[in-house]
Amino acid sequence: MPILEEKRVSLFIKREDKIHALISGNKYRKLKYNIERAKSDHFDTLLTFGGAYSNHVVATACAAKENGLRSIGIIRGEELASKWQKNHTLSMARELGMQLKFISRGEYRNKHLPQFINQLNSEFDTFYLLPEGGTNNLAVLGCQEILTQNDADFDVICSSVGTGGTIAGIINSSSSKQHLIGFPALKGDFLKEDICKFALKKNWELQTNFHFGGYAKTSTELIDFINDFKKHTQIPLDPIYTAKMMYGILRMVEAGKFKPETKILAIHTGGLQGIVGMNAILKKKNLPLINL
Repeated sequence: MPILEEKRVSLFIKREDKIHALISGNKYRKLKYNIERAKSDHFDTLLTFGGAYSNHVVATACAAKENGLRSIGIIRGEELASKWQKNHTLSMARELGMQLKFISRGEYRNKHLPQFINQLNSEFDTFYLLPEGGTNNLAVLGCQEILTQNDADFDVICSSVGTGGTIAGIINSSSSKQHLIGFPALKGDFLKEDICKFALKKNWELQTNFHFGGYAKTSTELIDFINDFKKHTQIPLDPIYTAKMMYGILRMVEAGKFKPETKILAIHTGGLQGIVGMNAILKKKNLPLINL
């Protein structure tokens, strides 16, 4: 890209999205050791939480099926119970064998409370619990494997941020000479506290100016960026996470935030299954669509 040449900055993309068609990117990493633990502890069912377009829900359903386990998804939004068949993400999860339970947004806010988990245990018997987004200690351990010795020469590592588990793992396996930049898909600075629960180093920062209005929010500008980026690189980006990260990186390069000769590695965390659902939303709003 011309701006990279002009600023003498190198940008490489690590295609974690190519690990697996449905359990791609950080979801594969997060589930790896959790699946091992569930099986070693003799659980036959995974239970997790998510919204109508959750990459984690689909990845969990697929991972469960591939490992001979049952899966249950507690889905935010009781109104979806009568129309989930029209939702690409939920339909895919159901086709992969996941049992879906739809609850109100008020109930969903209680998903971390012991009494709510006890209610689920009463309803579904025993299960291996995966938190929303999949972040726990084992997930972070899996994400520590994203960086390898081959990545040691990069000066800056960039990742999109959802629940914070992925970037925490990357931080832990990074070199102290490397600088980590996270690009949250959510509004606000509250993610710092969540990341600090797992991150063992302080060589990182969050860039909170590229969320485009918050989680699952987008704009014509971002859609145009996604389509243009794919046209010139043949690399697809998802509108929730990776597109916002790449947009942010290039805007920072443009603004001279990186010294000449800086080598940047951007982690492509997958999430491409969500494009179909986003396009359905964009179509209803008469906005441009993301090219598949």
